[in-house]
Amino acid sequence: MSWFLLCLFVGSTIVAGYFAWRKWIAPWRKIADLVGGIAETKKPRTFLVGGGALPRRVGLILEEIFTRQQQLTQQVTEGASGTETILAAMQDGLLVVDAARHITLANETFEEFFELRETSLGAPLLDTVRDTTLDQIITETLNTGEPARCEIIILDRALEVSAVPLKDEGDATTGVVVLFHDITQLKQLDEVRKDFVANVSHELRTPLSILRGYIETLLDHPKISTEELTRILEVMERHSKRLGLLVDDLLTLAQLESGDPNLQLSNVALDELFGNVVRDWDKKFAEKHLKVSVDLPEDLPQVCADETRLQEILYNLLDNAVKYSREGGDLRLAAQQRNGEITLSVSDTGIGIAKNDLPRIFERFYRVDKARSRELGGTGLGLSIVKHIVQLHGGRVEAESEPGCGTTIRVVLPLIVSSVPAAVTQT
Repeated sequence: MSWFLLCLFVGSTIVAGYFAWRKWIAPWRKIADLVGGIAETKKPRTFLVGGGALPRRVGLILEEIFTRQQQLTQQVTEGASGTETILAAMQDGLLVVDAARHITLANETFEEFFELRETSLGAPLLDTVRDTTLDQIITETLNTGEPARCEIIILDRALEVSAVPLKDEGDATTGVVVLFHDITQLKQLDEVRKDFVANVSHELRTPLSILRGYIETLLDHPKISTEELTRILEVMERHSKRLGLLVDDLLTLAQLESGDPNLQLSNVALDELFGNVVRDWDKKFAEKHLKVSVDLPEDLPQVCADETRLQEILYNLLDNAVKYSREGGDLRLAAQQRNGEITLSVSDTGIGIAKNDLPRIFERFYRVDKARSRELGGTGLGLSIVKHIVQLHGGRVEAESEPGCGTTIRVVLPLIVSSVPAAVTQT
């Protein structure tokens, strides 16, 4: 009997222990596994937990926590991806350093400015970029807690540097955000502007001084001889014409550089255009006994352009060719079609241009021989006007020359101009 009672007791204990294990112990192990999976961001197959009400409630809470965790992770990932996209798209360089001048953030533009293959986050700035001016502006911002600005030259780039302090809730400076803005082109344009103003002032000063001097002479000597008066008036007329040409060319450039150059596009027959231009210049060709030839293929198509502006291009090119050609020299006007483009060219057998001067002949007021150019009445703006007109048609200009052997200027235009570009700034 006692054995029976003992077996019954042991069996009851085992059964009770089994039910206790299923209800209390097994669920919490399951919950521990769920927590471990959530910590590793692994989604469990199920959040259903057996046993009592409390484990089941914990399982449902863990499911809600996991869902929120996934949402937060997605938001963080999207935010980080958006930030990286923004940083990569920035045209300005961005650098962030902490109070110890260690790099905490840098974008691709910053790396490009300083020709860095890769920026190591956490590395000291001076180990990555050795620039004393940059280090000084960061030090100043860290010490004063105030924004600072300067300019630095890095690898032929002019960069405007703006440093802004990062501060915590206690208003203590914890780092610096540095922006690098490339102002190289602005600097170049400013130099062009200064040169242009200086050149215009110089070009205007000479004829104005001469005119003023002769006017004072006439006022001081009203009984001047007829011969001397005639000579003075001829000089004054020559310089007044030069002033008129200069003003006209400046107005033409201003119109070409405006937002509305007012091109009148039409289909232009080049054989008719070249014929009209040659007839207009026939007298000037004869004055220097120049031999003129026109080379146009029979199947040359029409070009979509402003005919008046094309005529102006040829006039300016012929003006230079005639001025710098020797007596009895040769001039050749030609056109050809190749690779969807039309090339117009004017060649002479004149004095030519030196190799060092050739790349600059399309700059405003640039003259290879300044004294000779002024003597011949040039304003120094003709080829610049040609370049602007060609650029407005979506084309380009080319030049080749050899001293003593003549010069060839080519105007390359697209065969079909579908849209006219905005005015191009002279550089």
